[in-house]
Amino acid sequence: MWFSGSRNGKRGGSGDDAPGRIAFPSRTIPAQNGAMTRTSRGLEEFFGHIHGLSGLTLLDLGGATQQNVSFITDLGHRLYSENFLQILKESTSGEGMADQSNPGLIDYFLRQTLDYPEAHFDGVLIWDVLEYLAPALLTAVVERLHKVVRPGGYMLAFFHADDKLEAVPSYAFRIQDVKNLQVLQHGTRRPMQLFNNRSLERLFTRSDSVKFFLTKDRLREVVIRA
Repeated sequence: MWFSGSRNGKRGGSGDDAPGRIAFPSRTIPAQNGAMTRTSRGLEEFFGHIHGLSGLTLLDLGGATQQNVSFITDLGHRLYSENFLQILKESTSGEGMADQSNPGLIDYFLRQTLDYPEAHFDGVLIWDVLEYLAPALLTAVVERLHKVVRPGGYMLAFFHADDKLEAVPSYAFRIQDVKNLQVLQHGTRRPMQLFNNRSLERLFTRSDSVKFFLTKDRLREVVIRA
């Protein structure tokens, strides 16, 4: 069991919690330090598919947190981590709302975040980061995810179901167990685009299957089989 370190100084973790973003499911339980614990059918489905297996290689796009590292490695898996939204902010102007259609920016961003061999991962925890990508960058990221995830691997992504929102909550997130997430809000962030079931099916049209869970919080938790 191990948490893989960085080839370029960005991958891996220091053991400190890093800000992340997550759309959360229905049941809410107060937790310590202002965090909330919420059940997640999508998370339960994701871990259900790899239950009983060991030695898998997983990718977390929410940035490294000690709790997530410990949880994944205690299951007997390797974990890589990328702080997707922080790299997006550093790669673009302001909150990442500009320049996302620039081919040079797209190539640079992919090299910074998803520069891995083909079929390297058995699963990816995408969380809600795809909502903050403009169409050109989003298409390129999804295509790269399909390359780095082995056929039959699973991805978990969250999307807000209300397509009229101008801003959505920003969260730090930690895996508490196979069906519960601990989240802590850090303000709000403007999404680049919002999705319905049909647009998500089109987005993952290359996938073997796409399964939706709509929560009481008006969020879609999506489990994608590559």
